[in-house]
Amino acid sequence: MTNVEQLATEPLFGLPLADLWFVLLFFILGMFLFLDGFDFGIGILFAIHDDDEEKAQLLAAITPFWDANEVWLVVFGGSLFAAFPVVYANLFSRYYLLMFAILAALGLRGLSPEMYEQREDERWRLWWGRAFVLGSLTAPFLLGMFMANWLVGATTIITLPGIVVGLAVVALTVVDGVAFLRLKLCGDLRDRIRMDGYHALTAYLILFVLTIGYIQLTVSALRPDLRSPVIAGLVVLTFVLAVFYAGATSRDQYGLALGATAGLVFSLMGIVASLMFPIVDPGFELTVESAAVSILPLNIMSIGAVLLLPLIFVYFGVLYSAFSGPVTADESY
Repeated sequence: MTNVEQLATEPLFGLPLADLWFVLLFFILGMFLFLDGFDFGIGILFAIHDDDEEKAQLLAAITPFWDANEVWLVVFGGSLFAAFPVVYANLFSRYYLLMFAILAALGLRGLSPEMYEQREDERWRLWWGRAFVLGSLTAPFLLGMFMANWLVGATTIITLPGIVVGLAVVALTVVDGVAFLRLKLCGDLRDRIRMDGYHALTAYLILFVLTIGYIQLTVSALRPDLRSPVIAGLVVLTFVLAVFYAGATSRDQYGLALGATAGLVFSLMGIVASLMFPIVDPGFELTVESAAVSILPLNIMSIGAVLLLPLIFVYFGVLYSAFSGPVTADESY
């Protein structure tokens, strides 16, 4: 059998490629939620600061990163379409308006700071500052709604789990934003935002518990999975990481606090993926194996992923290294 024939009939190295692409999807979504999450969080914190110099520092902190961070959302959408096209179609069909609302919120979040800096007019900046906050708030909220609705197979956009998880994701992005800002800021502002992180973390844990409780009480299909060792371990890990974040923040260990935030994000992604697997579309009871494309495209995509993902990580490593260190008061967006 030739190599081409093997590519068309056998998975690479006998690996469960469909399962691996399912895991990769949620890893990519986690990367987006973590990296763009601190952009969202900083945008939300923009609402509680009136000083122009402080607002300039907040904007300067995310200037080099926010558009690059959104690459992960594009990669997520492309990977979902390439590996599980029927799921991509089903999700867009069910949540069409929600998807476009997310894109509109992301567009508003990206446009607003650009417009904010164009004029010194107070009224101009007031309205574009509000638009920046609105985009930064609604994007993670709608993303959380999408995740929850996907998990429970909801046929409508507005659902109770969608609202609760949406609020939880908003709180988590604020935790993320505070952790990132404490790496990037200096002086009094860095100290004052510490309590914002604690409050957001408390809100996230409360909403996290409410979500787990809702699933236990009302989603019978997922109830047995909540008792699995993997889910139990991830739930415990969430609270351990929350304590670790609080301790690292109180000791001004900024990098460790940001690392704990990354752990919280990926723990959430792990819980969602573990509850769903081996189903990839609960709305239609499609399993990972039945929804995946055939062996040949899976093999080709897997080769491409092995080649391209390291390059993406190198790019982000160079980007974050080049713009490491705190921003100063005279930097602008």
